[in-house]
Amino acid sequence: MKNLVLIIIIGLSVVACESTRDTETIKKEITEKQSTIDELSEEIIGLKGEMTELAGDKAYAGKTIPVRTMSAAKEKFDHYFEATGEIESVNDAYISPEINGQVVSVDVVEGQKVKNGQRLAKLNTSLVEKSMQEVKTQLDFAKTMYDKQSDLWNRNIGSERQYLEAKNSYESLKDKYETLRTQYEMAIITAPFSGVVEDIMIKKGELAGPGMLLMQLVSLDKLLIKTKLSEAYLPSIEKGNTVEINFPAYSDLQIEADISRIGNVINKQNRTFIVEVELANFDNRLKPNMLANVTFNDYSGVDNFVVPSILIKKDLQGNYLYIVSKMDNLEIASKKYVVTGKSYKDKTEVYSGLETGEQIITDGYNNVSDGSVINLKN
Repeated sequence: MKNLVLIIIIGLSVVACESTRDTETIKKEITEKQSTIDELSEEIIGLKGEMTELAGDKAYAGKTIPVRTMSAAKEKFDHYFEATGEIESVNDAYISPEINGQVVSVDVVEGQKVKNGQRLAKLNTSLVEKSMQEVKTQLDFAKTMYDKQSDLWNRNIGSERQYLEAKNSYESLKDKYETLRTQYEMAIITAPFSGVVEDIMIKKGELAGPGMLLMQLVSLDKLLIKTKLSEAYLPSIEKGNTVEINFPAYSDLQIEADISRIGNVINKQNRTFIVEVELANFDNRLKPNMLANVTFNDYSGVDNFVVPSILIKKDLQGNYLYIVSKMDNLEIASKKYVVTGKSYKDKTEVYSGLETGEQIITDGYNNVSDGSVINLKN
């Protein structure tokens, strides 16, 4: 019993001593233990170094990460952008008569192909034709009288007044007849160019006049694509540049053509300018008002590296990718910071940071970190 009491008293004394430890004592112990940790860490590093020296050329037995690489090389890099445009016909016209009159015939149907100068419709010309006949009779008589008076005048027979009156009468009737014939020709409406009759807006028997739409004539042989581009692209777009065109309606159709015109005015509302591209529509597959996607080349570089965009990563210091380097006869992955330029699709231009021939990690780039030991695969 006495021994038990003694043990309890000793235990309480130890607890009392422990409870009297202050903050400074604890900090001192932490510092001592931290120093011990640092010393052990240095010893471990030294032991590892000794082990490496003793191992010599023995193969690395640790974990390696399999990767594939590509060789850094300079190549041509092209940057493109795409804009949407609409197809227009170079020759597209709404036909109207030049004089008033009743439509007596419509000589074409919708969808019919016509040639330049072919008759499309005719207005009533009965009054004009009758006037032409009357004037023609008078003109024939006036010409006969003029010829006779002219013959007499050349032989110094008759008066000058008679000669001038005959000449004036003939020329006046001649001008009147030409005017009537012009009116007659204006009543016959012809095609101003070869094309297709797209729409007919008036019927036989209806009255027509200047400004009234008779029909729409469109040519599909020569088309025009108009696109609107931001003024930011103005320095990189020039007349004659080749563009690539594809059409949502025809997934199999792709055309290359040259820029035929660049607009000279910037639209104040949306800060854009017009770019036109002419197309030859050989098979008439393309139609006015169809949508077209036009791809423009706004930049080309030939003296920089080009790498897959997916390989480029970013941290607080900037953009980087992983390359292969050597350390203690081992191949390791190393971070290489680079300055990048433009990107297009899956490619990015690299201005600086790489050297020709450096091996860039492509397959396995997501599995490595700076200093990882790697295993190159073919």
